[in-house]
Amino acid sequence: MSGNEFRFFLSCDINLPVKFRVDRLEGTLPSIKSPNSVNDRSGISSTTEERRPELYVECALYIDGAPFGLPMRTRLESMGPMYCWNEPITLSTKYRDLTAHSQLALTVWDVSCGKDERLVGGTTILLFNSKMQLKTGKQKLRLWPGKEADGSLPTSTPGKVPKNERGELERLEKLINKYEREQIQRVDWLDRLTFKALEKIKEQENFRNGNSYLYLVVDFGRLEHRVVFQDSGANFLLPAPITSTNELVIVWDPEVGKINPSEHKQLKLARSLTRGIIDRDLKPSNAERKSIQRILKYPPTRTLSGDEKQLLWKFRFSLMSEKRALTKFLRSVEWSDVQIAMLVQLQEAKQALELMGRWEMIDVCDALELLSPVFESEEVRAYAVCILERADDDELQCYLLQLVQALRFERSDKSRLSQFLVQRSSHNIELASFLRWYVSVEFHDPVHAKRFYSTHEILEESMMKLTPGVDGEDGYKLWQSLVRQTELTAQLCSIMRDVGNVRGNTQKKIEKLRQLLSGLLSELTYFEEPIRSPLAPNILITGIVPSESSIFKSALHPLRLTFRTASGGTCKMIFKKGDDIRQDQLVVQMVSLMDRLLKLENLDLHLTPYNVLATGQDEGLLEFIPSRSLAQILSEHRSIISYLQKFHPDEHGPFGITATCLETFIKSCAGYSVITYILGIGDRHLDNLLLRDDGRLFHVDFGYILGRDPKPFPPPMKLCKEMVEAMGGAESQYYTRFKSYCCEAYNILRKSSNLILNLFHLMAGSNIPDIASDPEKGILKLQEKFRLDLDDEACVHFFQDLINESVSALFPQMVETIHRWAQYWR
Repeated sequence: MSGNEFRFFLSCDINLPVKFRVDRLEGTLPSIKSPNSVNDRSGISSTTEERRPELYVECALYIDGAPFGLPMRTRLESMGPMYCWNEPITLSTKYRDLTAHSQLALTVWDVSCGKDERLVGGTTILLFNSKMQLKTGKQKLRLWPGKEADGSLPTSTPGKVPKNERGELERLEKLINKYEREQIQRVDWLDRLTFKALEKIKEQENFRNGNSYLYLVVDFGRLEHRVVFQDSGANFLLPAPITSTNELVIVWDPEVGKINPSEHKQLKLARSLTRGIIDRDLKPSNAERKSIQRILKYPPTRTLSGDEKQLLWKFRFSLMSEKRALTKFLRSVEWSDVQIAMLVQLQEAKQALELMGRWEMIDVCDALELLSPVFESEEVRAYAVCILERADDDELQCYLLQLVQALRFERSDKSRLSQFLVQRSSHNIELASFLRWYVSVEFHDPVHAKRFYSTHEILEESMMKLTPGVDGEDGYKLWQSLVRQTELTAQLCSIMRDVGNVRGNTQKKIEKLRQLLSGLLSELTYFEEPIRSPLAPNILITGIVPSESSIFKSALHPLRLTFRTASGGTCKMIFKKGDDIRQDQLVVQMVSLMDRLLKLENLDLHLTPYNVLATGQDEGLLEFIPSRSLAQILSEHRSIISYLQKFHPDEHGPFGITATCLETFIKSCAGYSVITYILGIGDRHLDNLLLRDDGRLFHVDFGYILGRDPKPFPPPMKLCKEMVEAMGGAESQYYTRFKSYCCEAYNILRKSSNLILNLFHLMAGSNIPDIASDPEKGILKLQEKFRLDLDDEACVHFFQDLINESVSALFPQMVETIHRWAQYWR
């Protein structure tokens, strides 16, 4: 939804009962004393004892000042001083029956006095605000002591504090309410500090005012969109009263955003079949040709205007030889009548489908765009699958994660796309293994679980029918080799639970791990049959080496396991439980794809796209790459150069290391600087920047992407001064070479911006945190990073300025120091 749109429900259309939640009572009740039952010798009761109040809330609805329906009561609550009911209340009245002046009357009663109930106080609140929108979220209402809630108009017990009495406390309460309704951006570290400060301010205000008021907190919840009042008997909203003051009056127009019938009719006539005969010979003028070329350069995220759509439709025949124009042309088509198109020959959808079959063959990148949620036509999506069939298995594996997510946008469980993925995977065990994992991880999806189950069943059926291949393995054996992967991860989860229950330091947990692998779970030391590695299915693993397995010192205690391979070697993996690594999986997949794109342009930046596989919602496997963090290197060796001199000394080389090692370091720094900038990777610090012995630098832990960062004022890219010093400083020839590699890589990746944007668009429905929170905003942030408004030369200057800005950022150095302190105390 764009920022200019206002989506809402009309109250007259909501056939649901009015619901809200009575939360709690804030403030201090006056103490209640009752005569003691024990008399002194004179026969006079001289002592009193304090009674504990027993409170309930009576809720009544008033419409236009008159009671409507039966009042409802909460349960009794006696656990003070903050009396918390947290009880949902459902009234018999429905939202459609409400009027603009409907209000809720809430009265608090105390029954601890015996037969006579004591009135604590009452308050009322209008259900619609001054803009005629239904109130949502938590509302803090002032209780009028000793008064029963008054439902008349105007009320004598208003819950809202009068404007002339509002102070700092009321202003902060309003901001907290906005925060809870997610109208204020959340920044975890800053929020914690803010709420601590708020508590202190509350204490000071209460002390100053003597805490004289009681407040009742009521939560009205919220619906998917705002609810705007409209009388059920009218087709228009009530006009605002005419006043003599110069106030701005907001009027809701229900027809805003709807199609103009006359314009729609004109459009249909312009696109009729008879126009097709005339349009066939039309050629665009110079001005129109420039407009068309400008439209074709639009990124796939750009929405076409009505005039742009009409221009593409008008010259559709002359554009058929331009393969880039097909996706833009299909966006200009009105697809709402596609079902009628087979019966009525005059519909534009049928014309578009006929032209699509005769259009110049598009690239695989553009085919991915046709699988996005924008295109619902089954014929268009089937055409996209036909284009994908041209891709080889290596290229298909680059997009497999997104193609599985695209199943959400299909119309049926057994779509052309799912059949294509299964058919290709049946003849490639690596594709089959990844497809099975990508699908099974989505079994918990609340909306599309059935669809992913269906694809899993089709894959199983297809593989079971396979005949024995060259290696003698039939379909049943191949499928069982994949099933055993799941059994292995289940056993690893069990080990993590047992190890996690061990009290003591990390060393004791490591001893417990090795004890389990050598004792109770010794079958994991040597498997009965080899298992295909989930991270690299072409590798057969035969067991775990207990003596070489360990545990990382961190909160989740991930396992570092060494597996024997059938070829006589070993491979190391990390198993994590308790952390959703699907976001890491996506980022590393993008690193791998960008590495491939750069190498196709003969630019090898020595990246390290290690394998990552989510095996569940909160578990997964990662390839272990022998390396050390920059924080560890700098604490032990004082500089990166000193560390590299240890492995690649060369007296005659630059800075005492081999030229090859330094070149590798510079290239890898450039590659990850560009990639982390494009993907908006956040939370970069010296503990998640790792360096290999051969000089390759790489990043790990991608908990924040697409511009999110828990730290304030993050630099555009993570380039610490120690990395620049390892290149000889900002004035050296090696640093100049680093900037040159950055600019070259940036311009190469900009050429593939449509591919990267299409892949992220296919992830729009996924459960990856930083995408699911706001897919449209995330993709637009990604698009901004490519600066598609600049040419290559301008981009070189832009990126060099970006590097200089990052190097000169002094504030992140302070944050880095704070992070090191936090790591030390951990």
